Amino acid sequence: MKIIELPRIVLVGDNAIDKLKETVYGLGLKGNPLVISGQDTVKVAGERVSQNLNANLDVIGDLHEREIDRISDRIKVEKIRYVIGVGGGSVIDVAKVCAYNSKIPFISVPTAASHDGIASPRATIRGTKNVSMQVNSPLGIIADTKIIEKAPQRLLASGCADAISNYTAVLDWKLANKEMGEYYGDYAATLAMLSAEIVMHNSARIKEDISILIEALISSGVAIGIAGSSRPCSGSEHQFSHVLDKICPTPALHGEQCGVGCIMMACLHNADWTRVRDALKRVGAPTTAKEIGIENRYMIEAITTAHSIRDRYTILRNGISENEAVHLAKMTGVIE
Repeated sequence: MKIIELPRIVLVGDNAIDKLKETVYGLGLKGNPLVISGQDTVKVAGERVSQNLNANLDVIGDLHEREIDRISDRIKVEKIRYVIGVGGGSVIDVAKVCAYNSKIPFISVPTAASHDGIASPRATIRGTKNVSMQVNSPLGIIADTKIIEKAPQRLLASGCADAISNYTAVLDWKLANKEMGEYYGDYAATLAMLSAEIVMHNSARIKEDISILIEALISSGVAIGIAGSSRPCSGSEHQFSHVLDKICPTPALHGEQCGVGCIMMACLHNADWTRVRDALKRVGAPTTAKEIGIENRYMIEAITTAHSIRDRYTILRNGISENEAVHLAKMTGVIE
């Protein structure tokens, strides 16, 4: 038996944040709310949301593991009834975990469209050890396009790359089903692949219509909720990215790393990796090790060890040799 948990209300558009109060009432949420925002996003939207709801505001720092413990205690002491996360991916993830730990509802108010965490029932917490965990889907999502379009261009490109990386995640899932008999959900896989295809097809005009990307990322999060796991949106390209997070002194953005990984993993699948690369270029996302600021040696190590980062069957299977990894990276232009 599988439980499918999806957002009840999704608002996307200019000034959507002004509809927050009536959205809260529509969801039947009552009592004390807590708005969680980041140091960079509290002025962008966090204070506005707090004032709109007459809610307490908590601005988190960089030590997310400690912040989760602190905020969870605050939720208990102040008898908080629901949490609103206002910020980028890391803020949203911290808010999701705090709400999950406290067994209260969560509303997602993204200030950037940098990855599908704005809508998914998954959260990644960076700290002494990066941890990815299952949480609850947001009860509601308020995506104000006027706010999100003002985010740095790099975050927009990273979100596009994260959506595009569904392409190889679905191919990996199909492979696991074919060779290992793993459960494969046609609907979730189709929805995830559709998100990738729409972003690739519209890559030249996403900067002018950011709602295309926002809806694609929300659809990716919904696909994860339907599948009951991150399978439709996380395959070998994410394994590659997770290793880079562990071994690099300064990793790139999550979506950036997944996009570069997607190029190479598509090549291993004998899929159209040049289409992936070209779409990434059109949205301004990096396609090489040099562009994401990571040394070639780390890239090769990530390719050769990615299969061991978690127990998930992908195109990497039991890993590839260093020579094969170098050949792959050079053939796709990821390294020179």
